Amino acid sequence: MAQLSPFAAARPEEILRPAKPWFVLFTLLCGLVVNALPVSGVVLLLKPDFLALVLLYWCIQEPRLISVGIAWCVGLLMDVTDATVFGQHALAYAVLAYAAEYFRRRVLRFPLWQQAAQVAVLLLACSVLVLVIRVVGGAPAPRWTYAVGPLVGALLWPLITVALQWPQRPRRSAER
Repeated sequence: MAQLSPFAAARPEEILRPAKPWFVLFTLLCGLVVNALPVSGVVLLLKPDFLALVLLYWCIQEPRLISVGIAWCVGLLMDVTDATVFGQHALAYAVLAYAAEYFRRRVLRFPLWQQAAQVAVLLLACSVLVLVIRVVGGAPAPRWTYAVGPLVGALLWPLITVALQWPQRPRRSAER
């Protein structure tokens, strides 16, 4: 049997342990905190929506644990944290969670780098929905660089996947 690296994504034949609810909550809280960090300049331009990225991961991997209702509540927390129009992230995250559940089997069928392309589309759709709500609310339209964050998020998808799968991997004995 080939030795499995703990820093690689789980293969389709590898059975992962169920995610612990406290770990899922902790990762969502970490995504919220990272989104709330004050940044400027190039970092602000490149910063993806980490909460949407983590939420998307859990909606794909644990659809019975994280669903549209949880995504709505997490979105409301993001709206309060971001001090934006109440409900814009909630709506965007709920649509993202629905799309993740709808495309779940399709995304999981591909290797990580191909999943990243599909994740890019989902993250871009989430960002466009937030953008539309902001513009309808009277905010000025942003520049084309608004699309960079979701694309960076898609590039981070393989790293996020490996990091969030690590606690779920079964422990290997030293004898193998």
